[in-house]
Amino acid sequence: MVTALFSGCPKARIMANGSILFSGSIPALITPFTQDGVDEKAFQEFIDWQIEEGSGGVVPVGTTGESPTLSHAEHERVVELAVEVANGRVPVIAGAGSNATSEAISLARHAKAAGADAALVVLPYYNKPTQEGLYQHFKAIHDAADLPILIYNIPGRCVIDMSVETMARLAKLPNIVGVKDATNDLGRPLLTRVQIGPEFCQLSGEDITATAFYAQGGHGCISVTANVAPRLCAEQYTAWERGDLAEMGRIRDRLAMLHRALFLEASPAPVKYAASLLGKAQPIVRAPLVETTVETKKAVRAAMEHAGILN
Repeated sequence: MVTALFSGCPKARIMANGSILFSGSIPALITPFTQDGVDEKAFQEFIDWQIEEGSGGVVPVGTTGESPTLSHAEHERVVELAVEVANGRVPVIAGAGSNATSEAISLARHAKAAGADAALVVLPYYNKPTQEGLYQHFKAIHDAADLPILIYNIPGRCVIDMSVETMARLAKLPNIVGVKDATNDLGRPLLTRVQIGPEFCQLSGEDITATAFYAQGGHGCISVTANVAPRLCAEQYTAWERGDLAEMGRIRDRLAMLHRALFLEASPAPVKYAASLLGKAQPIVRAPLVETTVETKKAVRAAMEHAGILN
């Protein structure tokens, strides 16, 4: 079934066991806004640009896409817009997480119906379920949605951490294909690889440690920085993949200050400001987030100039 789903997608690789391997630089997309709502035209143009610059996939309605403040109708529309413009050129991994299992099932089912290639499902935040609760949550979504699922493990936002052992249990289910790992624990991808195997897709969720993550068994990065430096982020991964460590290191060093600057305040406010400097979106964020301070704007601009993406 998985092979059939991805046979026409050039950026999605099928592994020997029939599972999908997402790889490379995959932007966690911002959602451009106007004062009246989602800027649909800007969003689709932004995805076109991402694909042209070499991104290996796109993730709409994740945290960087401000999913917590989108209405359900907006959430679904953003997924539909992404699928429409990607048009099979790269995988669309739709955010579909919630701390209510029933709501996560509904979002994942919509992602499937809209034509998304996979769902990115965050751990249930605030509730603080046990490891067995986490297993049952993801199993219920798996059983109901019928599309590949990436687990999004981000303890800093969810307060809970999925153990490698629980992930290994879930990996036995055919449509649990990988993880976005935002633990910033560089031992984690190696332990996951050893326990689950090299065909379990591991994507970093931390730009600043992505290159080290690759060396520990990672396959790519779901990236905030790729929103404004898609070509550099894509080239960093391809340099790693072909074994050109010197080139990878040069790009890593160019991007280091930008990775830092984009998290000086709550994301995605800094990256939306950065995108506005490139003419890709307005710097509008939804409450309770606010636009960045003057000091952060200066740091973001300086980091973009250092990376060579803004003159």
